[in-house]
Amino acid sequence: MRAAPEPETLVLDGGVLAVADVERVARGQAKVAFSDTTRARLQESRVVLEQAIAAGEVIYGVNTGFGSLARQRVQGERLREIQRNLILSHAAGVGEPLPEPVVRGMLLLLAASLARGLSGVRPLVAQRVLDLLNSGITPVVPSVGSVGASGDLAPLAHAALVLIGEGEAMVREPPSAGQVNRRLAGKAALRAAGLEPIELEAKEGLALINGTHLMAAIGALVLADVERLFAAALCAAAMSIDACRGTDAFLDARVHDARGQAGPSEAAARLAALIHGSQIVPCHLHNDPRVQDPYSLRCAPVVLGAALDGIRFARGLVERELGAVTDNPLIFAPDPAHARQFVSASNFHGMPLALALDTLAIALNYIAGISERRVYYILAASDAENPLNPHLSPVPGLHSGLMIAQYTAAACCNELISLAMPASVANLPTSAGMEDYNSFGAHSALKARRALERTTQVVAIELLCAAEALEYQRPMRSGNGVEAAHATVREVVAKRTADRPPSEDIAALEGLILSGRFSA
Repeated sequence: MRAAPEPETLVLDGGVLAVADVERVARGQAKVAFSDTTRARLQESRVVLEQAIAAGEVIYGVNTGFGSLARQRVQGERLREIQRNLILSHAAGVGEPLPEPVVRGMLLLLAASLARGLSGVRPLVAQRVLDLLNSGITPVVPSVGSVGASGDLAPLAHAALVLIGEGEAMVREPPSAGQVNRRLAGKAALRAAGLEPIELEAKEGLALINGTHLMAAIGALVLADVERLFAAALCAAAMSIDACRGTDAFLDARVHDARGQAGPSEAAARLAALIHGSQIVPCHLHNDPRVQDPYSLRCAPVVLGAALDGIRFARGLVERELGAVTDNPLIFAPDPAHARQFVSASNFHGMPLALALDTLAIALNYIAGISERRVYYILAASDAENPLNPHLSPVPGLHSGLMIAQYTAAACCNELISLAMPASVANLPTSAGMEDYNSFGAHSALKARRALERTTQVVAIELLCAAEALEYQRPMRSGNGVEAAHATVREVVAKRTADRPPSEDIAALEGLILSGRFSA
């Protein structure tokens, strides 16, 4: 038998990570390593910091307290003690634990930020973060506690607990061990991987918890899924257009050129490509009394295109953050052009990500909202020009068909309305007023993640209904793109001949969407 190939290694060299990099480490088994240049950069930064400490320079978070306690000075052996205390005191999170991929993504972004050599940590500390990833040790991190200003302090503190032998972690074991994951105390988790707790030196505790790594990790993973979701949403919309015997006139490129909006133009072109070659569209070009389709069909390219523009705005901000250093203070190499080597600033503030993720949640609302309206239109079967049974019931009255699937879509959309309320527009000060304007970007990220789930479920419901409605158009065929999507649906969902629970079908389609099976 051939040995299984070693997982691909992602080398951190200080460059910008891609969304795909985050996903293959967070959700996959890719190993992570530092380049030799990165190790040298880390060491150089540490030397600069240690020289400054020896010279008696006062540096925030190194030989001072934190937040509103920054005026308190710390000296001697207590430089180590304050860093350990920082991790212990800041691990104040509550709520259910974050999923393993989110925590792994957070650790990766922490390591990547440290690798850029502006935080002053020893190479050992940065390497130990990679050791957690490569050993399958995932700290147990409560989901609530970050206000997204001085970094994701509480979540990162819970992760850092494990590095010092505290807290808890899930340990991934080979299936042959009989138990794939075990929850262990932090010290025991390290021991299981042949690792020892580290003793933090000056600045290192602060560097481990000061950053936007939680919200950026969630953002990257959500965006990876949104790309697949949007393709499925286009497939669902195109399938619904033909299933409703709609026109394709509103996909005319000249119409969208006249508007000049990038997202709608692209959405129209992608929808047109999916329907191209349809036998259904020309069958009702003549003697059809309808003049226009309802907005849920006719405005699909405009609404979906607007959402696409919002998604791309969010993606740009998140992608830039994947190349960022979000620690404070930052340590720069000696430079005659700049008097300061240690700069206390605000790169940790999460507002750029908070705005991006709030925008993303709003964009997802549009995708789900117009999708649910098409589900309603299909199931209402109110158009005499289209031979659909009410609720797509095999025998109306005896069978209810997919009636309640639309209820579920409506329930999802109702929740999405509340999730669209931006977390970043409200402010609550912290740290006795020193941190007096917070972003709440971690909440924005968690909302966007929830919005992704609900939108995926709504699109799954549309695919379920549109695929069933397309059966009523047979023997006519839709375009090749739509027919490919229909065949994908039929891999997991059979045509309805009698009532059965739609829930399992919806879940199966949700899985297909997130696995990227629909292309447009």
